[in-house]
Amino acid sequence: MTKLLAALFLTALLSACSLLPEREANDIYRLPSTLPAVSAISPGAVNWSLRVLQPTSGAQLAGRRIVVIPDDHVLSVYQGAAWADTAPRMIRERLVDAARADGRIATVSSDERSLHADLELDTDLRAFHSEYRNGRPEAVIRLDARLVRSDTRRIIASRSFETREAAADTALPAVVSAFGSAADRIALEIADWTVRAGATEPQR
Repeated sequence: MTKLLAALFLTALLSACSLLPEREANDIYRLPSTLPAVSAISPGAVNWSLRVLQPTSGAQLAGRRIVVIPDDHVLSVYQGAAWADTAPRMIRERLVDAARADGRIATVSSDERSLHADLELDTDLRAFHSEYRNGRPEAVIRLDARLVRSDTRRIIASRSFETREAAADTALPAVVSAFGSAADRIALEIADWTVRAGATEPQR
C-alpha cells in the first residue's frame, strides 16, 4: 500500500509540473497569411509532383499554445491564448500554400492523403516562438528541410532555414501578425529551394 501511494503521488506531481500545460484558452488565433491561394503555372515549371509532410517537432512545439521566450533561460506561453491548430500542422499547410503560390510545381499535396508524389518535402520544426530583443518581441521560425525521392527514399538535398519578424508592438495580435509574415517568408524560401533542388532529378 505504501508503494502504491508513493507511485500515485509521483504521477500526480509529474503531471502538475508539465512544462506547457494545455489550459483552456479564451482567444484562438489563426496563423495569418498574405499568400495567394493558387498561382498560374509560371515559366520554369517542373513536371514532377510534390508531397509536403507534416513537420516533426519537440514536445514544446507540438501543441497549440503560443510559445514565448521572454529571456534566454525561460520558456513560457501567452496565457489565455492558443493557435487554432498545432504548429506542425499550420506550418505544413503554409508550405503547401507557398508551393502552390510559387507556380512552378503543378501538383502539390500533403500527407493528409495517400496520393502518389515523385518527391517529398520532409522537415523538422526547430523553432516556432516569439522572443524578446531589446524589449521588443519578434517571431522566430526555424526549419530543417530535406527533399526526398518517394521511390528510393534517397535524400536529394537538405538545408536549414530561419526567419525572424519583429512585431509592431508588444500586444499579442501584433505578435501573431509577425508570425504570419515570418511563416509566409520562410515557406516561399523553401518552395523556391525545393524547385531548384529538384531541377536535376529525372523527369517523370
